[in-house]
Amino acid sequence: MLYFLLLGFLFIGAVLFIILKKININTAAMAAVMAFGIVTQGVLLNFFGMPFFLGSFGKILSIADLALWLAFLVSIGMTILKGEFRRLHYANPINRFGIGTWVAGTSICGTLFSRQFGAGAEAQALAILNAGLWVIYIWISFKGFKELGAAPFGRQAHGVLLLTTVSTQSLVLLFNTVFKEVPVLLNAVLIITGLLLYFISAWFILKRYASRDWNLAKDWNNTNCIFHGALSISGLAMFKSGIAAGPIVLWFWLAVFLIFMIVESIEIIRLAGRIRIYGLKEGIFTYDVTQWSRIFTFAMFFTFTFFIESPLQAVILNTGIWIILLLLVVEIYLSADALRRRHVRIPAGFRKESSA
Repeated sequence: MLYFLLLGFLFIGAVLFIILKKININTAAMAAVMAFGIVTQGVLLNFFGMPFFLGSFGKILSIADLALWLAFLVSIGMTILKGEFRRLHYANPINRFGIGTWVAGTSICGTLFSRQFGAGAEAQALAILNAGLWVIYIWISFKGFKELGAAPFGRQAHGVLLLTTVSTQSLVLLFNTVFKEVPVLLNAVLIITGLLLYFISAWFILKRYASRDWNLAKDWNNTNCIFHGALSISGLAMFKSGIAAGPIVLWFWLAVFLIFMIVESIEIIRLAGRIRIYGLKEGIFTYDVTQWSRIFTFAMFFTFTFFIESPLQAVILNTGIWIILLLLVVEIYLSADALRRRHVRIPAGFRKESSA
C-alpha cells in the first residue's frame, strides 16, 4: 500500500510540475521511461539479482519510472484536449517516428507491473492496448516513410526511424512476460517485421549520409546509436521468445557487437569534434532529449549480453554497468538543470515544437 501511495504522490507531483511549468513533452521524451525501465529491470536486476529488484530500492526505482510514464501520458492527453496533438506530435514526418517511444515505454512499464507488482490481468490488458497503439504507430510510420522520399524531410532522416523496430520487438518481450503462452507464429511474425523495419529505416538513414555533404560533429544525431540498440532488443526478443537459440543467437550477438563498436567509434570521433567546435559544456554537457536513447541502447546491449555466453561477456558486464550508471546520473543532472532553467535544446528533427 505504501508503494502505491508513493506512486500517486510522484505521479501527481510530476503532473503539477508539467502544468505549472507549461511544458510540452517532446514526442520522443518517453525514451526517458525506456532508459529508466531497462536500467532497472535489465541492468540492475541481472547484475545484482532478483532480491535487489524486488527489494525496497528496486521498487522505488520502478515506481519512479511508472510515475514518469503516467505523467507523460497525461501530458500527451492534454495536447489532445487543447487541439495541439497534430502540431506537436504528428505534423513533422521525422518527429512522428518518436511515437515509437510511447509503445516501447508502455511495454517496459507493463513488464514492470507484471514482474515487480505481480499484475496479471491488468498487465495483459495493457499489453493488448499497447498492441493497438503499435498498429496505429506502424501505420503512420509507413506514411512517414513515404513522405521521406520527398525533400526536405529525407535529408533529416536519423536513428529515430529505428524506433519502428524497437517498438515492435518490445511487444515480443512484453507478450512473453505477461502471457503464459505466446503462439510461435506471432513471435516469429513480430520479430521478422521488426527486422524488416530495421532494414527499411537503415536504408533511409544511410541514404541521407551517403548522398550529401555533412559534418560529423554537427549532423550526426544522438539517435543513431539505435543502430545497435534496435538489434540488441531484436536479439533479446529472439532469445526470450525461443525463436532462436545457441549458435544462431551467438552469431547475431557478434553482429550486434560489431555494429556497436562501429557506431560508438564514430561517436568518440564526433565527441572530439563537438568539443573542438562548441567547447566542453555546449558540446557535451547540454541537455538534449535524444540523449536518453544512448542510455537505453547501452543498457539493452548489456541486457542482451547477459544472456549470451561469450569470451567478452564478463568484461562487458563488469565494466558496462558502471558506464551505464554514470551516463544515467549525468543525464538526470542535465535534465534536472534544464527543467530548472526551463531551457531544453531541441534536436534538428524536432524543431517545430517547444518541449522538454
